[in-house]
Amino acid sequence: MECELPTINSNSDEMKKYFEEAKTIAVLGASPDDTKASHHVAHYLRDAGYKMIPVYPKGDTILGQKVYRSLAEIEIPVDMVVVFRKPAALDAIADAVIARGDVKTYWTQLELINNDAAQKVEDAGINVVQNYCAMVEHKRLFQ
Repeated sequence: MECELPTINSNSDEMKKYFEEAKTIAVLGASPDDTKASHHVAHYLRDAGYKMIPVYPKGDTILGQKVYRSLAEIEIPVDMVVVFRKPAALDAIADAVIARGDVKTYWTQLELINNDAAQKVEDAGINVVQNYCAMVEHKRLFQ
C-alpha cells in the first residue's frame, strides 16, 4: 500500500512562527501512559512553557492538567491543536478545529496525513502542519 504524502504543509520558518505565537496547545490523544509518544510530547510542550491541555476519552488529569473529552469542551482559547489520532479521524477533527473558531494551527504528528482534512482547515484560514513531530521540531527550532 502506498503512503499518502502531504500536499499541504508548512516549512520550518512557518513552524517556528506558529510556536512563537502559541500560548495554549491542546494535545488531542494525549495519553496518561508514559510509554506513549503522545505523553512524551505533551510533557515536553508543558515543560517548554505552553499551557498544555490534554484531550483524551477517560481520566481526570494527565501530567497534572485537567483532561477534556473533546476540543469543544475546552473553555479557554486554544492556539494550536497537536493531533495523535488515526488518519481516518482527521476529517472529524478538522471540523472540530474549525468549529472552535480560535485555533490558529492544526498540527498532525508523524505519519498522520489527510490532505482533504488539511485542505478544509487551510481553507478556513488555519495554519497546517502534517507529518511532523511537534516535540522534535520545537527542539530543532529552539535549542
